[in-house]
Amino acid sequence: MAKPIHSMIRVLDEDRAVTFYRAAMGLEVVDRYPFESFTLIYMRDPASTFELELTVNQGRTEPYNLGDGYGHLAVAVEDLDAARSKMEAAGGAPGPIRELQRDGALLGRFFFIKDPDGYSIEVLQRHGRFG
Repeated sequence: MAKPIHSMIRVLDEDRAVTFYRAAMGLEVVDRYPFESFTLIYMRDPASTFELELTVNQGRTEPYNLGDGYGHLAVAVEDLDAARSKMEAAGGAPGPIRELQRDGALLGRFFFIKDPDGYSIEVLQRHGRFG
């Protein structure tokens, strides 16, 4: 059985990306591997083994074209309203909180925010399948 271990995104500015994910999501750098032409930075929440891998390609000056194939990264939080306030205070621009209903029952409460490189992140209230 395959165990998901990380998701990788390419970022333009290491400090800006690390600062965002630390302040907005509470992720911490657990490993950093500089190579001649790129650097890999692994971040995670202390409660999880799943990591976000940030790849910084040396000498890159143009933002990445995210295209139309990327969807989003999703994280679950205990208190959605507090998480949204924290992300806004960290300089982010979270979207409105939305609810998704199915057959008259709450499936999920969530909002989206973009990181400094334009990647979408869905932030969900822990509930049901998203617990």
